[in-house]
Amino acid sequence: MERLFKFLYYYRASFTFLLLEFFCAWLIVANNQYQSTKYFNSSNRVVAWLNTSAQNIREYFLLADINATLSRNNAMLLNKIEEQSQRLYRMQLHQRPDSSVEKNFQYIQARVINNSTKFYKNFITIDQGQADGISVGMAVTNSFGAVGKVKSVSKHYAVLISLLNIDNQVSSVLKRTGQFGTIQWDGTDPSYIDLKYIPRHVIPLVGDSVVTSGYNAVFPPGIFIGKIKEFKLRDEALFYDIKIELGQDFGRLNFVEVINAKRKAEKDSLELITIGEPR
Repeated sequence: MERLFKFLYYYRASFTFLLLEFFCAWLIVANNQYQSTKYFNSSNRVVAWLNTSAQNIREYFLLADINATLSRNNAMLLNKIEEQSQRLYRMQLHQRPDSSVEKNFQYIQARVINNSTKFYKNFITIDQGQADGISVGMAVTNSFGAVGKVKSVSKHYAVLISLLNIDNQVSSVLKRTGQFGTIQWDGTDPSYIDLKYIPRHVIPLVGDSVVTSGYNAVFPPGIFIGKIKEFKLRDEALFYDIKIELGQDFGRLNFVEVINAKRKAEKDSLELITIGEPR
């Protein structure tokens, strides 16, 4: 305390000067309309900037909660859309729609807690597992498109095989032409994936959308994958070389929806009985 008094006493002339300066400035603002207007306009701009900055900071720290809420709402809406689709389908078949209508697909919201994009075989870990209704083989998407499928699962966690994995293949379709193909990553750029088995009689265009076909009963049909970035047809080649720009930014993956395809087991069982084990 003694040092504080000594400091104030030592700089008493400077503090007195500053006090008088502020007092003079206040007199000028208080007794002159032009200066008063300029002062209040300037102060309002400063206060507005401070309030905006504070709000932006608060919103930044709330982004995780906001994203989680949006992801839950998205999963809920997808479940409602699927239920309505089944109701319409039954009405078209002249069947009575009831409240117990079975949904082909159920959506489960999850958060990404580990992710890789730099390897040839990339995997993603999420914070939902068997206790939440997730099992091996389920497809995973979000609002930007397809993500991958469940590779292994424990009680509270699951590991997904990403689309950015050279072993992962997904049945897909060129939306404009209806031509079926297969997407598979080549292990290089995580922003692009290859579309295979599009025959030479098809005419693809840059910008064409590629979506899931629904043939494997894991992904619902029509899930966005990406758009054609470039393509070429080599001499005597049966199929195009097509590069797809992914709609999904795997480097910024936060929340996903796991899709429970309820009729997949029935389809797989029937195909196994009829066709036998795949070779």
